Amino acid sequence: MNRKKSKSATSNTIALNKKARHDYILQDKIEAGVELQGWEVKSIRSGKVNLSDSYVTLHKGEAFLIGSTIQPLNQASSHVVCEPIRRRKLLLKKRELDKLIGSVERQGFSILATAMYWKKNWVKVEIYLGKGKHEHDKRDAVKDRDWARDKERMMKHKV
Repeated sequence: MNRKKSKSATSNTIALNKKARHDYILQDKIEAGVELQGWEVKSIRSGKVNLSDSYVTLHKGEAFLIGSTIQPLNQASSHVVCEPIRRRKLLLKKRELDKLIGSVERQGFSILATAMYWKKNWVKVEIYLGKGKHEHDKRDAVKDRDWARDKERMMKHKV
């Protein structure tokens, strides 16, 4: 008999960037691997990651995650120099890089990191192409969210 592995109840999410969903209109999602050092993986396992204000830049045909903070553990080795805020290379396929480069250069998109999570034993970053929202766009989004919530309440009490 083949038995499927049951998924554990714990979440694979390490960190979220909720501010990006509020400030940008997110369009295309891409999953990217991250090139990490050993001490960074240990810190990520203990949850010492901050993705707020993080974004992706393109330099010489490669993508780099900038602005993410991984705090080193107190038990980190003394011979390793820990840089909490450093640019980390993202591992993407050539086709995905070409799509990102074209969207940023021709269409004026920004590339934002919205989530960091575990996929099996690999750390992955969820990046989106996004355009900045204006103040009236943010108000419209809040109004739509409130209306959807009120509509759900009315439907629940009606039934």
